[in-house]
Amino acid sequence: MPGHPIPEPPATTHARPPRDGLTGGETLVRALAAHGVTQAFGIPGTHNLEIYRHLAAHGIAHLNPRHEQGAGYAADAYARVSGRPGVAITTTGPALLNIAAAVGQAYSDSVPLLVVSPGMPLRHPRQSTGLLHEMRSQTEALRGVAAVSHRVSSAEEIGVAVARAFTLFRTRRPRPVHIEIPLDLLTAVEPAGPVRTAPPLSPATADPDALSAAAAALRSAARPGIVLGGGARTAAAECLRLAEELGAPVVTSANGKGIVAETHPLSLGVSLHSRAVRRWLAERDVVLAVGTELAESDLWEPLPALAGTLVRADIDPAQMYAGPPADIPLVGDAHRTLRSLLAALPATAGAHPEVHRSVAALREERNAETRSLDAHLLPYLAAIRSALPADTVLTSDSAQCCYYGAIPHLPLSPEGRYLHPTGFGTLGYALPAAIGAKAADPARPVVALSGDGGLQFSVQELATAVQLRLPLPVVVFDNGGYGEIRDEMAARGDRPTAVDLPPVDLPALARAYGGHGVRAASPEALSGALRRALDTPGPTLITVPEELPR
Repeated sequence: MPGHPIPEPPATTHARPPRDGLTGGETLVRALAAHGVTQAFGIPGTHNLEIYRHLAAHGIAHLNPRHEQGAGYAADAYARVSGRPGVAITTTGPALLNIAAAVGQAYSDSVPLLVVSPGMPLRHPRQSTGLLHEMRSQTEALRGVAAVSHRVSSAEEIGVAVARAFTLFRTRRPRPVHIEIPLDLLTAVEPAGPVRTAPPLSPATADPDALSAAAAALRSAARPGIVLGGGARTAAAECLRLAEELGAPVVTSANGKGIVAETHPLSLGVSLHSRAVRRWLAERDVVLAVGTELAESDLWEPLPALAGTLVRADIDPAQMYAGPPADIPLVGDAHRTLRSLLAALPATAGAHPEVHRSVAALREERNAETRSLDAHLLPYLAAIRSALPADTVLTSDSAQCCYYGAIPHLPLSPEGRYLHPTGFGTLGYALPAAIGAKAADPARPVVALSGDGGLQFSVQELATAVQLRLPLPVVVFDNGGYGEIRDEMAARGDRPTAVDLPPVDLPALARAYGGHGVRAASPEALSGALRRALDTPGPTLITVPEELPR
């Protein structure tokens, strides 16, 4: 979601008045509070206790998932829903490696995630000594998945590292940052200097000449099209106005789902994977792509050559030549850029009935391509949609019920959100992400969608959901294992191997954790179970058995 703005810190912080000295742990926590952090996720360990000691005194709440990977996914979803960076605290060694998959997912989806961990002492020898959780280099390991991995070398540098992380979140494409603090710095007491905070900055604005060129191209377009990614989310109103004034159909990535209401007559929804939609896109004389990589993970194959002019609007300058190069580059914040673009376009009548008819026909062509694969899911997806308020947050897993089902076929409006692990494509995201979304906005309905295989990567987070005592439906489509890989093996003519999992009574497992569990063998049963779950404290795991012939 490139271009997602990070709010400035509040005018006041929760930090206590400086004393003669602070430990490195308190210096860190004070710096986080000064940047507006009020929620952290993580698991205490022997080496990070000096951080945990100071959280409550500086106004930072803490939520403890049952695995560091779950903490990372929860912090990721917290960031997506709240618009503020998610913060996760790990201890050294295996705990930090446990969260690495979540860091890789946050990098792929442009999520501002800050991971803080202890590290080996400043003068720890390069030769292994067998110290608890010792590894060759935590920073080198995290540099492979994060945008930045910063090992501080002094107490003063702790505040600088936090300020640097928040500056990166606000001024660049938001991606995860790791800060490592040596064990001896965490407990050492140093004089308490001023808190260093990221400076206030205005969002970047696209070049005026490029904006004029883009406006001219769009004014003259006979067959315009718009592609929206997660980076367009802060400009939802501007995206809709552009589409209506230009008569331009809109297609989105999974991260852009619902930016324009998917019931709007110009919306093609999430359908870049459709052959028909890819052909349509290739034939546009002008394509406006906002906050999207135009990535193979959304297209399911490389982007076809475009016949017309490509206008790309993105906070990340590298996107102007990554993948299909921009003919007209608009580097800047999506909201400011599209607002300026609208100002340069003449207002026109918004009625485009012939375009609406062509979009309806293209939707039907898209649906026909996968009807045999999707048909058994559609009644259940309709039941889910009917049971949920418009502002529901749905968290998703890398599961067939999600990428074949809910992503293209469960319509959302801008009031709702759909959080999906695209690109990196991790498993086990949905349940801990739903917990993070609830932490960000406890009053908002949140529903997790998963398959039985993916759920079991993080099923222990049911215990975390029970601890919260907040209503949280978890809908699991159970196809007896790894259905996508099973189908891929069959398509290759291979004998399916290691993809069929022994049946697990998942509702009973949820009850064993202290939650609730039911089976829903029909769309009507699913709708009723969902409505009840939204009013029931704690998680309710609802299993939908996929026993229909495929």
